[in-house]
Order: sequence, then structure tokens, then C-alpha cells
Amino acid sequence: MAIKTIIEPFRIKSVEPIYFNTKQEREAILQKASYNVFGIASRDVLIDLLTDSGTSAMSSRQWGGIMEGDESYAGSPSFYRFESMVKRITGMQYIIPTHQGRASEKILFSAVGGKGKTIISNTLFDTTRANIEFSGSTGIDLLCTEGKDPLKAAPFKGNMDVEALEPTIQKVGAANIPMVIITVTNNSVGGQPVSMANLKAVAAICKKHKIPFFIDCCRFAENAYFIKKREAGFENRTIESIAQEMFSLADGCSMSAKKDAFANIGGFLALNDSQLAMECRNLLIITEGFPTYGGLAGRDLEAIAIGLEEVMEESYLQYRIRSMEYLTEKLAAAGVPVMLPAGGHAVYLDAKTFLPHIPASQYPGQSLVCALYEEGGIRAVEIGSLMFGKYDQQHQLIPAALELVRLAIPRRVYTQSHIDYVAEVIIEVYKKRDELKGLQILEEAPLLRHFTAKLKPV
Repeated sequence: MAIKTIIEPFRIKSVEPIYFNTKQEREAILQKASYNVFGIASRDVLIDLLTDSGTSAMSSRQWGGIMEGDESYAGSPSFYRFESMVKRITGMQYIIPTHQGRASEKILFSAVGGKGKTIISNTLFDTTRANIEFSGSTGIDLLCTEGKDPLKAAPFKGNMDVEALEPTIQKVGAANIPMVIITVTNNSVGGQPVSMANLKAVAAICKKHKIPFFIDCCRFAENAYFIKKREAGFENRTIESIAQEMFSLADGCSMSAKKDAFANIGGFLALNDSQLAMECRNLLIITEGFPTYGGLAGRDLEAIAIGLEEVMEESYLQYRIRSMEYLTEKLAAAGVPVMLPAGGHAVYLDAKTFLPHIPASQYPGQSLVCALYEEGGIRAVEIGSLMFGKYDQQHQLIPAALELVRLAIPRRVYTQSHIDYVAEVIIEVYKKRDELKGLQILEEAPLLRHFTAKLKPV
């Protein structure tokens, strides 16, 4: 008989305690945080699924690498090991370390953005869009049709709408488009993957119009695993070779190493254009540090280099993706409206269907986020009209296309019993869903308001 149980491909060497609090205590904590879970101290959270960014458990090899980190200001051997690994995977010539992904975005879009310019994507995530708009540019999302229905399964719901790309380029003008960028996996729409065929089609259109093609690659290994499992012709390929083919299609890439490199901090830009690389390095020196450390300690460069290798281990990726499927299946079996199929790094609840009595103007996703914390101490994040909503000229809300709640699973942190608890809490909240109320904003920032907004129940 074939063994069906997929076990964690690691052993636990060190643990940290979880502090338990009561529902009554959590209600008071949430009220004090103005119904924004970003304002809650992590000690007061039982299961923290706010993000998978920088929250991974590092391996013994990574901790060992940290002890070997060289802190020389210029020319550290830690940088050269980091550079070698990034070049091995991406095949790109110019490697620029940064302290995290949004630093890479700030440098990149400061160099290529500006007023009158438009950047096209499959779907821009919050910090990416904010950095594009801060530069004066406009961001356009061209998501494939199947990606717009959370409850309908399809293998590559993160794809760009290729049919819409050509007309959009014609309308905007290729000269006004400094870049087309695809996020793999597509975080804003459920951590859904992008197919190799889609990457090739977009790259071909970009080449035709002489528009640089970039990849936001913070979850490149998870995307490569989906390609291996779901796209014909890749079933016998290694994860590394699939990743290398993905990157071979692009002119550059941006990465937050806090995701698929298991690191607690760090990121990079990888480029083939020498002129753009020079501009980005000049900005790096002004804002981050010398080009061989880029705002990072040498020990962090070591941890990233090792993590980039470890993340491509197929046993880990099998366990990782199966963990998302496990929670998704438990929720779907209980009737909870959940994104189908399971994504790569998170499970996404469809708040619009979960709470149909709460309009977008009262932020159903944020209401659900608050309910999950009150009920079970779970911290998730809203990916809907609080994060992505805009205002029209009359200051009326233009809702986001989707109202989602993301439960981002940190890598190598929680066990199956933790995930069983998460499912139990969500199902309990679903049973009480008619009791939940909407929220209104009391205070907000002009950009990335979801981080600091203050709200109250309607």
C-alpha cells in the first residue's frame, strides 16, 4: 500500500511559546487597536497569519550561515555567495541587494516611473502599486477572466489577460509604458500561479513593442512547483530548471527575500540592462547602502543565499502546497466560501460571499478579519476595499474587484494541529456570520491606509 500521509520535511529544534488570552480580552484589545489588527501586539495573537513575509522559520543551515556572515562594508564574501546564487537562478547580470522588497520597488520605479507613464501588471500588490503611484505613474491590472471568480477552480488563475494586453499597449502607447510586470504567484488574487505559456506570451508581446518585461518573483519557487504539477511538459523537470526558464523570459526581476528565501529581512533587484543597473545602484547608495550590502548585514546575505537553495527542494514544496490544500478542503467541506483552488502561500476567504449583508462601503473583509481575531486569536489581513479601494471625485468609495481575507501561512512555523484549530475557528465564525457588522473609517493615510487606518463598527 502506498503511504498517503505527507509529513513536514523537517524536525523542530527550537520553540517559542504561544500566550493564550480570552475572547473577552481580545475584544478589548481589538477595540484599543481601533479595529485594525496591524495595531495588535504579536504577543496578543495566538496564530499569526497576517503575512508570510519575514515570518518563516530559518533552517539550521541558515543559522549556521549567519554565524559565517562577513560584515565588511565593501566586497564582503557573503555578498559574492549571495550574488552567485541569485545569478544561478535568474541568469541575470546585475544583482542589487536591498533591505526588503518594497525598497527594491522604490528604487526600480523611481528609476523608470514618473508622470505620464503607465505600468501594466497581472495584478499589482499594495506596496508595488503605492511605489508606482508615488513616482507619479499609473498602474493597470490585466487579470485573466478566470482569476476574477474566487469560487471557480482553474489551474492558472494568476495569469495576465493576454488578449487585453495588446489593445492596452495600443491605447496607452508603448513609449509611455516603461515596464510590464507579472507577479508570481499572484498575491492579490489568492496566491494563484502564472503558467509558463502565459509568461511566454506576455514576453513575446513586450518584445514586439520593445517594452521591458519584469517579474515580481518573491514566490518564484511556489509558482515553479505549480507549473511542474499543472502544465503539460514540465512534469519531469526540476524546480530549478523551471525557475531558470521563467527568468530567461524577463529583462529583470524584483524580489522580497522575506518570502521564498525563508529570510527574516532582505530583497534584491536583478537586471540585464547596464544603464538601468547603474541608475538603480546610484539610488541604492543614496537610500540603502553600498552595492555589496544594500542595507543588509552580511549575515542576512548568507541566510538568503542558503534559503534560495532550500526553497527549491521538491519535498518542501510538496508539503507547502499540500498544507494550503488541506485547510482549503476542510473549509470548503463545511460550506465556507474559500478561494479555489488553493493558492501557494495562503488561504483566501471570499468575504463578499461570506458576509453578503455587509456592503463594500462597510468593508466586509475587515469585519471578518476582526471576527477571526475575537473568536480565536487568529490574525489575518483584508485584501479588498480597505486595502485597494479608491475614492471618486465626490469622495465615494470605488470598491476593489474582490473582497478577500488572506490567511498567509508562515513557512515551517505551524503544525497540522495549528491549522486544524484555524479551520475550527473559521467554521465557528461562519456559523455566526449573520451577527457580524460592518465598519467605517475614522482616520486614514493617503497611501497604504490599511496599515494604520482607525475604524469603528457601524
